[in-house]
Amino acid sequence: MPYDPAQLFSDQVDRLVELGYPGLAGLDESSFRALLDPLAGPAAAVAPSGDVPFVVVVTRELVRPEDAVPLLRLAGGSKPGIVDRNHAEGDLATYQPLPELGLDVLDRGRPPRVYLLTGVQRGEEFCNVRPEDALPVIRARGRTPLTIDEGIAVVTHAPHLLEKNKCFMLSGSRRHDRRVPAMWISEGAPKLGWCWDGNPHSWLGVASAGGRLTSAVQ
Repeated sequence: MPYDPAQLFSDQVDRLVELGYPGLAGLDESSFRALLDPLAGPAAAVAPSGDVPFVVVVTRELVRPEDAVPLLRLAGGSKPGIVDRNHAEGDLATYQPLPELGLDVLDRGRPPRVYLLTGVQRGEEFCNVRPEDALPVIRARGRTPLTIDEGIAVVTHAPHLLEKNKCFMLSGSRRHDRRVPAMWISEGAPKLGWCWDGNPHSWLGVASAGGRLTSAVQ
């Protein structure tokens, strides 16, 4: 099927509405769509690249990861996503985007509520590579690692990217220790867990993006 960025954007917005994101964000459907509408222009200009050209990201400024993860499904699957039990209550709020991602100033000097993540790669080439060793390679390519919110967005809109032995770390979200969050598969469902920065895993790569786009009107 030919790449149609306008249709891809429309489909992703519809997907979020179908999953109940407006209610989780405390908005009615029309207000939620109005919040995303300014991204339609930037989306239409995104050229195809990576494993998926772009995904619409709804951040924790609107919807908590704990509420978004159960909405995830594997491609063709029906089991709801789960947060790994090793993430204690309140743990996810302690992860912050790396400063180099610029998310704190992406939307007029404040953290964004919604934006586009472009040129997404799940990074299976970094399977069996320590996350701390993969990150300099990603940076040298002019790319950046994904955050927890972005990983949720990828699995929401492109669930086929989460496959057995081709799961991925989310090295763009970090806290005060060496934990790195990751998306993988457990008992036929997506799972948000974490691994250590210095441990390689044969089934975990490191996802990355080419850029992030927002709108002046949000």
